Amino acid sequence: MSAFSLQMPLVHLHRCRIPRVGPQRARALAAALADFLGLADPQRVTVEDLLLYLPLRYEDRSHLARIAELRENMWASIEVVVRVTGSYAVKGGQLTIFELSATDETGQIRAFWWNRPWLERTFPRGARVILYGQWRYNVPRRCFEVENPDFEVLTDEDDVTAAIHTGRRVPIYRKLGPFTTRLLRAIFYHLVHQITAENAPETLPEETLHRLHLIPRHEALRQIHFPDDETPLEDYNEARSPAHRRLIVEDFLRLQLALGLRREERERSPKGPRIRVDDRIREVVRSILPFRLTEGQRHALREIVRDMCSPRPMNRLLQGDVGSGKTIVALLAMVVAVENGYQAALMVPTEILAEQHARNIKRLLAQTPYRVELLTGSLRNAEKRQLHEALARGEIQIVIGTHALIQEGVRFHNLGLVVIDEQHRFGVLQRAELIRRGYNPDVLVMTATPIPRSLAMTVYGDLDVSLIRDLPPGRTPVRTFLRTEEARPAIYRFIATQVRAGRQAYIVYPLVEESEKMDLLNATQMADHLQRVVFPEFRVGLLHGKMRPAEKDDVMRRFLAGEIDILVATTVIEVGVDVPNATVMLIEHAERFGLAQLHQLRGRVGRGAAESYCILLAHDLTTPEARERLRVMVETTDGFKIAEKDLEIRGPGELMGTRQSGAPIFRIAHLVRDRHLLELARHEARRLLARRSQLPELAPLLEHIRRQPQYGLTSIG
Repeated sequence: MSAFSLQMPLVHLHRCRIPRVGPQRARALAAALADFLGLADPQRVTVEDLLLYLPLRYEDRSHLARIAELRENMWASIEVVVRVTGSYAVKGGQLTIFELSATDETGQIRAFWWNRPWLERTFPRGARVILYGQWRYNVPRRCFEVENPDFEVLTDEDDVTAAIHTGRRVPIYRKLGPFTTRLLRAIFYHLVHQITAENAPETLPEETLHRLHLIPRHEALRQIHFPDDETPLEDYNEARSPAHRRLIVEDFLRLQLALGLRREERERSPKGPRIRVDDRIREVVRSILPFRLTEGQRHALREIVRDMCSPRPMNRLLQGDVGSGKTIVALLAMVVAVENGYQAALMVPTEILAEQHARNIKRLLAQTPYRVELLTGSLRNAEKRQLHEALARGEIQIVIGTHALIQEGVRFHNLGLVVIDEQHRFGVLQRAELIRRGYNPDVLVMTATPIPRSLAMTVYGDLDVSLIRDLPPGRTPVRTFLRTEEARPAIYRFIATQVRAGRQAYIVYPLVEESEKMDLLNATQMADHLQRVVFPEFRVGLLHGKMRPAEKDDVMRRFLAGEIDILVATTVIEVGVDVPNATVMLIEHAERFGLAQLHQLRGRVGRGAAESYCILLAHDLTTPEARERLRVMVETTDGFKIAEKDLEIRGPGELMGTRQSGAPIFRIAHLVRDRHLLELARHEARRLLARRSQLPELAPLLEHIRRQPQYGLTSIG
């Protein structure tokens, strides 16, 4: 009797009595899948996790052609009888070829495999086999042949429909560690035949299945691996089959229910900070401003302050393109918190950005009595201890820092506002740890990576959103050009012209140092070459992530002061670096960068009134994805259009850090392809949460969602 259970650890898969899967192979499969999912412990991987490892595509091998029906380059399955087999060495014995000759009643074929001499034992003379592959006509041999075909050896008891790898619709899987698509297909074939309504129970309410026209879960898990014959195979390959639809909606629905629960938790939380805004505080805010806010900034600040004054903790996302002025809005919100007697904390992902924020905020608040401090991991222990003590006593009103803000020993006297910049770079639990340092503080998260609406509905579905779409006066759009290697001399002449006119330039490389694995230019060697050979009359500086914080700070200070003309750097300058006099951004190997990263790098220029330029120097434009990314960069500077395209090209997993806490939020759903189902799931989640008292079958699903760390229900808001 099978021990099948969806929640059974995959290391025990051998208990399901699957042919060729013993304890050792079960452990290897669990380890490979854990690595794919980003999980450290293979013991946590379940049979259900394996079943959600879906085929890349599906092939129809159900029609058995006869040899006489084969055509050049035709993909087909044929049933033949083995006549002759043998192996022989080629290329001086470095490789072997195993080949067989086989026939049916209409002709003869040849099949061959590279480096598989053991197949001689698999194909005895007279064996009936099904072969599937792309057939080509061999003129000298005067027969069709196939290279490395999939095969199925049939016994006398076998019926053609019982074949796993041929003679049917078959799934094609991405290789998983040492497990090939053929081996995975065999495992799944025996596994899905053990799935029943009892051992794979329904997770969604009956009314949801009926309302959204979804098939039962156990049927979806079976069909998604071995398609039914009624649904067109194109529907499976385009993820439109009933099985795909069912599992995609479940993927989206779980997240939308989690976001609904997070919002409810936040609204039930007692308000910690008691914020009020009167004429005195308004005057303090006005006195700090060195310029007039744009309409977008004013609107965002009004929304933030309204939330801070409300009886529930603020949980707001401040979204704006590079250079839109989010930081000044966040600073004014921090001033409101401080004027009400609370501390404010700003957490950023890198030390160079923390140092820049601290420098700018101290300058803006120089005429106030506030104490502003920087807390990073590179400080000496004695300095950290002093800052920790001052924070705990309430002597520091505003602290800016990296993840050092959430390390052991950091205690706040009265933390009322948490601002998290470039928040997608922090995991859910990191963000939550800072929030826990206060008593239900107001939370403002910021990102300069514009977020498409479909992604905002998922990653930020429980946050209120403020949007700054306009740019401060005096900013001019950056002109962007795509160039190839032959344009390098002209590019260098253009940079020299700009520097002679009193401007500065960035040259960005993908690597810090030379790599044996990648033939790419690197910042360290090129900085030396540019200084000695290309720009000997100018001052060339170098900045990269491997430098000590004090070194990085010194380089940025000199570049900001105009003591460096050309800054050679890696993507350490991607976020937050603000040098208004820099007008040229040259990105080497631009095809190696993602769209969002290219947009962030371009945002380092165009921060002053002078016309600015971004030059994308591509070394390899052979892939269509690279060509498409660079085309988009040349055509638009609108970060929101770029974000939509980035989501479309790359998918959601990497773009906004949705794979947080060691598990992906989506196993099957895709935000671009399935956005119509996302909207459907959002409405259904609201309906279910509103009626949960009448739906006792919903309780186990909600409890399961609460236990999943990737949803952050025990940690945020």
